[in-house]
Amino acid sequence: MFERADGRASNALRAVTIEPGVLRHAEGSALIMLGDTRVLCAASVEPGVPAFLRGTGSGWVTAEYGMLPRSTHTRSPREAARGRQSGRTHEIQRLIGRSLRAVMDLDRLGEQTITVDCDVLQADGGTRTAAITGGWVALALAVDAMQRASSLPTQSLRTQVAAASVGMTEGRALLDLDYAEDSAAGVDFNVVLLGTGQLVEVQGTAEGEPFTRRQLDQLIDLAEAGIHELFAVQREAVATAKAARAR
Repeated sequence: MFERADGRASNALRAVTIEPGVLRHAEGSALIMLGDTRVLCAASVEPGVPAFLRGTGSGWVTAEYGMLPRSTHTRSPREAARGRQSGRTHEIQRLIGRSLRAVMDLDRLGEQTITVDCDVLQADGGTRTAAITGGWVALALAVDAMQRASSLPTQSLRTQVAAASVGMTEGRALLDLDYAEDSAAGVDFNVVLLGTGQLVEVQGTAEGEPFTRRQLDQLIDLAEAGIHELFAVQREAVATAKAARAR
């Protein structure tokens, strides 16, 4: 029978903490630690929007993602040194951006851009899902800072968003895969969920054996339960940061 290396139950998240306000200069920031995965998220607010939005009165939220050279077992050259980003990086940062825009009322933001930078300090699986989960905390704190500074007259953050990975190994559905589990999984998914219960994205594939519709539903249900736990951690992190700002 398959057993997880860390002894977790199949429906258990890795130990997760979100430390808010870790960067002095960013309008919002958070360090998310999910097992041995560490992602630093920073939200920056700048005037102006991309050309296609100029004059519309609408704002924009976007994301950038990168892995530090020694975030993995061996050193990977910085993408800037290679002169271009990989297809994987483009895919992930577009996913993060879509996920964070889903929680914002961009019309209320006005012609301002919030960029959420997600830098992987240490990778052990689930970096994109951790970036979305920690990125929401950074975004929420940036929105709060804008309201305190009176640069945002109305609340533009509509709900929460978080993400989790799930997979099938030897017929067993697993929540929150680490790198070894992800590498061995016959089926793996990334699920992005809003606080309203709506799905933003389901990314999944059969790396080994095809999966059934019943298994698909099982994996999404498993991810949803885990994400609700992440929502609670997010709310606690934001409350802690707001209380510290009020002092």
